[in-house]
Order: sequence, then structure tokens, then C-alpha cells
Amino acid sequence: MRSGAPATLEDLIRDASRRLAEAGLDTARLDARVLAAAATGLDRAGLIAEGSNPADPGIAARLGAMVERRMLGEPVARIVGHKEFWSLDFLLGPESLVPRPDSETLVAAVLEEIDVGPGRSAPLRIVDLGTGSGCLLVALLTELPSAFGIGVDISEATLRIACQNAHRHGVAARAGFVCGRWSEPIAGGIDILLSNPPYIPTGEIGGLAPEVARHDPLAALDGGPDGLRAYRQILADCRRVVVAGGRVALEVGRGQADEVSKLAGAEGLRVLRIAADLATVGRVVVAEVP
Repeated sequence: MRSGAPATLEDLIRDASRRLAEAGLDTARLDARVLAAAATGLDRAGLIAEGSNPADPGIAARLGAMVERRMLGEPVARIVGHKEFWSLDFLLGPESLVPRPDSETLVAAVLEEIDVGPGRSAPLRIVDLGTGSGCLLVALLTELPSAFGIGVDISEATLRIACQNAHRHGVAARAGFVCGRWSEPIAGGIDILLSNPPYIPTGEIGGLAPEVARHDPLAALDGGPDGLRAYRQILADCRRVVVAGGRVALEVGRGQADEVSKLAGAEGLRVLRIAADLATVGRVVVAEVP
């Protein structure tokens, strides 16, 4: 910062960027600006417009505390409490997974099935198992004006966040949230079942990036000894919950698509395709209930 002169907002951002870079963070400049926006309540244009003005000491303190947390490896989304997904901004809770770009493949795969089938104006019934922040369900409901969705999660605190996100994006009247384990609370009659369940093998969690292993909730990561525990539980109940001709779409981890497809086939489902993400990794198994 400039010696003898009051620190400006741009000075604070520059200093934050330097500290983050020295901590080895590749996204130091971007992180500094995102944290500054959260500390000030300003958007990108506001940061530029206010950049040359002396910074309030309270803002300097807030930004400094955020930078310290980031230097210790806490993800930016956890620090600021929200994350963009499907071009929508989602609030996060401590027990909800941070939405990741890979999961947009799941939303896209479901929409592709609807586009070649009943169409987006159809009054579809959707269930999202392990809904977390509700990002998958809310994103779909913003694209499907006549659909109704239910998000299921074992955490009541997480469901409250999901409900807030549904209100934020104008779909609360068509979204319900239920506490329970997987599809147990669902009576049936579902057209589309989707889920991004925990799929990391227990023994591999410690080897994940620190941002994930230390800060994402364990329950949203741990898929059991082989990473497939949740898929077995979900698929075993699909024929009860989903109507004949309905679709099941499951996000999977790298290298798991074939195994999850076999599990789906063993439960009597017909696997239609495996959708790849932008890195060409098989990311979503799409199946039909006979």
C-alpha cells in the first residue's frame, strides 16, 4: 500500500491479491476481487468506480479476515456464502456441497431428455435426491415453467437454504422440500428422478484437494468403500418411485459410469446414454424406467 496516504479500495484489493499469490493461489487476482465485492457489497462496476476512494476501516478489516481464511485454503464460495451455477446465484449452507460446473452436465442431460420427449411446457413431476443447496432442482424449474419439483435431503438446515434459493429465483410456488433419506419420503408418480449423490470412495477422501476434503461436508462426499453405496440405494427404489417411461439421471465420478450403468441394469432399468462433461468425462448416467 502507499506509504503515508489513506489506503484506497484498490490498494486493499492489490494487497489482498499479493498476499493470496504469495500463499500460492493461482486465482489470486480473481479471488481478491470476489472477496472485496463481498466485503463492500459492491459489484464489479462498483469496485472500479469506488477504487480510488479511501477505504473504510471496517471494510479493510472484513476483507483482511476473508483473505486470511482464503490463505488457509477455505474456498471463496464458502467465505462469501454463495456460488453461481447455471447462471444463477445460490446461497450456501455449511452442510451443502458447493455447486460445481461439472454438475451443469446433469441439468443439461435432463433438459435434453425433456426436449426430445414431452417438451418443456409439460407438467412434469421432478424429484432431486440429496438436493443440498437446491441448485439442480431450481435450475431445472427455471427452465421448465410447468414443472413441479421436490428436493429431498437428510439435513433440515440445508433444506432451509434450498427453500431460500427457490424463493430467490422465483420458483418457490412449484418447489417442495422434504427431509428424508433418498427416495424414502416419495410416494411415487415421478417423471424425472435426478441426483448428485456422494461418490468418493471413503479411502480416497483424504487425498482430495484441501478445499474439498477440509471444507465440503463429509456426508456429501463419502460414497462408501467403493463410492457406489448411494447409487445402490437410489436405484433399488427407482421402479417404485418413477413412472413407466420416466427418466433417472445420476451424476457419477470419474470412471464410475460403467459400474453405475450395470447397477441400473441389474435393477431393471434401461440405460439410454452416458452424458460427458466438458472434459469428455462420462459424468451422467441416463436411464429409463420400463
